Amino acid sequence: MKWRYSIYLFCIVWLCVSCDRTDEVEMEIPFSISLSSSMMRSKEQAPVRRMPGDPGTNEVFDFPNYIYLFIFRYDGVKWALSNYMEETIADGEWRKTRYIGPLRTEGDSVYTYSRNLNVVLPSKGVEGRVYAIASSIPLSFSKKPNTITEIADLLNLKIDISATTTQENLQNIYTTPYNYILPSTGQYYGTFDNDNTNVTYLDLVLYHIAAKVDLKWSVAKDKRINRADPSAAIRLTRMKVKNLLNTSCYVFRPMENVVPSEPLSSGREIEFVRPADEGLWWEGRAYFYTIPYTIGATPGDYFPLQMEMETNESGNIYRPTLNLTIDTSSPFVPWLRAMFNINAPLENKAETKNY
Repeated sequence: MKWRYSIYLFCIVWLCVSCDRTDEVEMEIPFSISLSSSMMRSKEQAPVRRMPGDPGTNEVFDFPNYIYLFIFRYDGVKWALSNYMEETIADGEWRKTRYIGPLRTEGDSVYTYSRNLNVVLPSKGVEGRVYAIASSIPLSFSKKPNTITEIADLLNLKIDISATTTQENLQNIYTTPYNYILPSTGQYYGTFDNDNTNVTYLDLVLYHIAAKVDLKWSVAKDKRINRADPSAAIRLTRMKVKNLLNTSCYVFRPMENVVPSEPLSSGREIEFVRPADEGLWWEGRAYFYTIPYTIGATPGDYFPLQMEMETNESGNIYRPTLNLTIDTSSPFVPWLRAMFNINAPLENKAETKNY
């Protein structure tokens, strides 16, 4: 399933011949990054909190404050980096407006940040590509971005996700997936041509690099209340997810991360403990964002998610491994779902479940 939350990067490119160099063209690129106003917030605003499992849970994302742009050109022989740019954006620089354009958000309210870029390219027969990253936090790269010279280097670029701050903000990092190919052109969707026309119009949509994992559970209604022995009523009291990737990940190849062995014993863990103010946890939902990965030199088609679950604080730890099916050839990270129907107290055992 294509991840629906996205950032729109709109570029209109005007070509004008440089006055002092007839073999090159200066490209002035006014670009706007637009974000849906219904799901963005300033970092100073507290997120809306509701009961887990409430269908109306309000999921809100932070504005990106850091933009990284890579512009490549093809000279007929090879691709080479033409420009690398970084932008820092304050929350207050976003302006609310109404989107008018070719995308499905036509007429929607959006927050937009705009500026002009100037790029110099050879004047004839040049094809260009734009790759972009937007993040709510500054990123640490496996290689200095301004030392990248070829697209192959760019596609192997990774970001460090070991810091807790980065892990907590994975849902606020967006990029242009390298293998998003437009059926109408057969080309990467961030491609533009210098074909001596006056205007080249380019729409880019930036997508999440982190998949959303959505876990739901429901205790059978006849097991929720035991009038003879109220303490025997079944409820979920604790749930933990384990082996989440916490080292580094590809930034433009979000579905191609591979780890060498199973399980990822040193991975990140997230624990969900029943709060005192949230009922008996007979049913509910917990979701989080993580970098999907597959196992070994010949990756399979599933992301193995290890879990621990406990009912009634019994000491019995149920340890399922969820093999969550993913499409590693897709440009887009998925929304992964798993449902647990609990009809009896969870047993102290491990098992594998396929989804």
